[in-house]
Amino acid sequence: MKQTIIISDNPEQQGWNKNTELCMDVKTYLRSDTRMKAGKNYHGVLRRDVQCDEFKYNEHMTFVETVNQKRVKRNPHIFEGEHITITRHDDGTYHPNFRPIHIGPGFSVDRYATEVANELLWSLDGLIEKSE
Repeated sequence: MKQTIIISDNPEQQGWNKNTELCMDVKTYLRSDTRMKAGKNYHGVLRRDVQCDEFKYNEHMTFVETVNQKRVKRNPHIFEGEHITITRHDDGTYHPNFRPIHIGPGFSVDRYATEVANELLWSLDGLIEKSE
């Protein structure tokens, strides 16, 4: 999910400090491109570097692009039914989870319980080896 940050003209309104750095040299260390492309967003760290000795004052910015880590889905769904889902946790255990129950006109407790039991049977049938 991408997050959009909107900075208004009034920085105090959102807690942002709005600054413009003039005439700055920016060194870039990019992983995805040779040079920065116009309009493309890059994730990384921007650092202000100052080198000062008695004869020379040098100030520039350094941008290092960070690795875009792909998010690994935790607890994948092994079974997705109408009433239950079964997930596998990192330790290899299986967990049944109930979906929300919609009780309305024509709702039958007996029919609901039977459908849930059938889904459990179908889902576990493929997970557990049959011993003969």
